[in-house]
Amino acid sequence: MTKLALLATAALLPAALVLAAPGAVAAATTPATPAAPGANAEDTRLYAFLDREFAEELRDRPQLATRLGLKTGQDRLDDISDAAALRRLEWRRASVARMKAAFDRGRLSAEGRENYDIWALELDRAELGYRFRRQAPPFYSFLYSIHAQLPDFLINTHTVKDAADMRAYAARIRAIPAVLDTAIRQSREADAAGVRAPKFQIERVIAGSRAIVTGAPFDGGAPSPLWADAQAKVARLQSAGTLDAAQAAALLADTRAALLTIRPAYDRVIAWAQADLPTAPSGRVGALTLPDGAAWYTAALRLNTTTDLTADQIHAIGLAEVTRIEGEQDALARSVGMKDRHAFYADIARRFPVVPWTDALREKYLRDANAAIAFNRTLLPKYFGKLPVHAMEVVREPSFSEVAGGAAHAAGPSRDGARPGRVYVHLLGTTDATPPSAMRDLMCHEGVPGHVMQGDIQVGQSGGPQFRQSTRYVAFGEGWGLYAEALCKEMGAFPEASDDFMRLDAELFRAARLVVDTGIHAKGWTEQQAIDYLVRTGRAAPDQGRSEVRRYITLPGQATGYKIGMIRIVELRRKAERELGARFDIRGFHDLLIGSGSLPLPILERKVDDWIASRRAV
Repeated sequence: MTKLALLATAALLPAALVLAAPGAVAAATTPATPAAPGANAEDTRLYAFLDREFAEELRDRPQLATRLGLKTGQDRLDDISDAAALRRLEWRRASVARMKAAFDRGRLSAEGRENYDIWALELDRAELGYRFRRQAPPFYSFLYSIHAQLPDFLINTHTVKDAADMRAYAARIRAIPAVLDTAIRQSREADAAGVRAPKFQIERVIAGSRAIVTGAPFDGGAPSPLWADAQAKVARLQSAGTLDAAQAAALLADTRAALLTIRPAYDRVIAWAQADLPTAPSGRVGALTLPDGAAWYTAALRLNTTTDLTADQIHAIGLAEVTRIEGEQDALARSVGMKDRHAFYADIARRFPVVPWTDALREKYLRDANAAIAFNRTLLPKYFGKLPVHAMEVVREPSFSEVAGGAAHAAGPSRDGARPGRVYVHLLGTTDATPPSAMRDLMCHEGVPGHVMQGDIQVGQSGGPQFRQSTRYVAFGEGWGLYAEALCKEMGAFPEASDDFMRLDAELFRAARLVVDTGIHAKGWTEQQAIDYLVRTGRAAPDQGRSEVRRYITLPGQATGYKIGMIRIVELRRKAERELGARFDIRGFHDLLIGSGSLPLPILERKVDDWIASRRAV
């Protein structure tokens, strides 16, 4: 997942409106990018306009600017108030109106029309997000609750290269209480309107908030997460010779004083959550329990799939895919002398029993996962012309957001590579009988050739408007991640039959997600119904099934993007292979898909059709 992933992404907008992935060009400080080959004068003029508009947008979104490697507003946090949300929406309305008044779409090249259409589409998406903002209050999301996202952003995104960066870090800490207080007000308003966070999420807010303000400098014991991060950041500056001892001590004293200001704010969050807990809903949850919930879920599906597929259609696709994938697993099992997929699963369970995570197992997992990504990079040249250039690493999820069975997620690198691409993994509870083949498949999805590689390629784009290096569409990004798992088999990353079996297991899980997400939000399933289906049919371990279902409940529609996106990418590849025959170029096809950033599926289809036509003409 991105937090491209999921991905730790900008979660201060409604969850379905997380459009920007970590890492993109420094739009406000670099010159406009020249238009791509084949662009015309109207394209060049449009791209200059869009670069100016994007720079203006970044001035109002300092956290996005930081994700893009800029220092614009680096001592501020985003304003999450309703007034700010309306101001950003009105600005976008005006921007699209200015574009339509100033440019004749018919005079643009195909690439120019693509960028024109995406900029206009972002307004449509923003309108939906603003309309349904009450259905996604700041503490509601299992993945993107603001109490955890603020420290996560400072730890994993706010890069410190000098003393000024560290002073900005402290300033942002001091800004946290105002954001949390706004989030409390919005949550109370949502409560009054009938939008209640589920009991499990309120419990998580309480536990996570306590973890953030436990330890030094708030009380005795080990350093709290933010204090440990601040100490590490200053230590790196000092070891690099950037600071002397007195300067380091002064920065730490400033940061310590800033940290002490957030304890009362987190206490207010905990007090709100504790007051909300006794009446928080449980059992039957999801969009249908919310005011205007059916309309919200329809909008969420549209935002996450970039299609007009209905919940019933997606549910049916999920059931059909479950049947197809189970058949492929049975066939694979028979090919290696086993009776069926159940026998293959039993063999895996026997060889890899469920055991608790230990420090030694965690170290081995991280070591093996990093090695898998490094190996996959060696296989890329045969399948890609565009290759990743930045460092990548697999790391453990921060303690205040880690949960047993939590989903891994990825974040792309910054454009300058100062922040490497990262895969975050949850290593609590049990190992869930995870064989090495499952880990290898996960690294294909989250790392290479999946999300981290995709983010690396995206931040290195040239020849188009700079906003394209930050836009993100779930169906494209997660569809690519799931396609990357199948591509790993083709590339030779899976040496054993069990590798391909676990790849199919992961695809089966994504197909089951279509059934579960629509079951929860359109068919009235309870949380336990959804968990039972995901464990029984999706083959999820109990901890994972519970964690995943809670994610789907509080993030409607996001889980449908994976399989819907993959299906479309596979269909487009088959179409290109069928129509081009010997002229089909696998490297060119893959470069086309990820070389120009994230795309809505209808625009992706148009782009592939144009590519097929151009290859025929050669």
